[in-house]
Amino acid sequence: MKILIIEDEKPAARRLVQLITEKIPEAEIYSNIDTVTSAVEWLNKNPHPDLVFLDIQLADGISFEIFEKVKVTAPIIFCTAYDQYAIKAFKLNSIDYLLKPVDPDELEQALNKFQSGRKVPAVSLDEIRNLLQNTQKTFKNRFLVKTGERIQTVDVQEIAFFFSEDKATLLQTRQGKKFIIDYTLDEVESMISPDDFFRMNRKYISSVAAIKDVFTYSSSRLKIHLENCTDNDILISREKTGAFKSWLGQ
Repeated sequence: MKILIIEDEKPAARRLVQLITEKIPEAEIYSNIDTVTSAVEWLNKNPHPDLVFLDIQLADGISFEIFEKVKVTAPIIFCTAYDQYAIKAFKLNSIDYLLKPVDPDELEQALNKFQSGRKVPAVSLDEIRNLLQNTQKTFKNRFLVKTGERIQTVDVQEIAFFFSEDKATLLQTRQGKKFIIDYTLDEVESMISPDDFFRMNRKYISSVAAIKDVFTYSSSRLKIHLENCTDNDILISREKTGAFKSWLGQ
């Protein structure tokens, strides 16, 4: 059984590989595809797998763009961070769907459905898009932080950027204050509006207001300087450059 994983978050991809391997040890898994561009290239050059696990939001765009460029013949299980309302909507439309972080029991149910050979009604690309557009995702308005024995809240509008340091996740306000928070950057990314924040790389998620300077860099990358940030080597990969420019100019 050949399985293709299209996922731009490396930890999520590794977890999915581990869980699938536990459920189907004999599976042949391809998991190094993380962009719309690389997915289209792979699908055009290789026989299509038996099953595809597909994240909706990829590094260079929405994964539905793949279907506009190549006809995917394999069954698809969507993996993403939309909330419970979206899950119900997907299931009503007979689309297999897993919420990240992927739950082993939910994964097993999805695999069992696939292996049983049960057929589901065909759903068009437009129907999927409309489904997502009509699903309201709720984002956090504030984060709880602790200073000594004092617990306080920080409004999202006050946050300049989130970053990881020494295995901890911190937020920094527009005034330069830093606070440790009890979430990973991957979890934070799913909690905040993608209109207001952008995942620069594995270490930084920044608001628009925090971006001080943007410079072109080698290998078609970008170098970012953030307000009140001493790290002057924040790089955006070539694959994310287009998405970043679109976000910055929207």
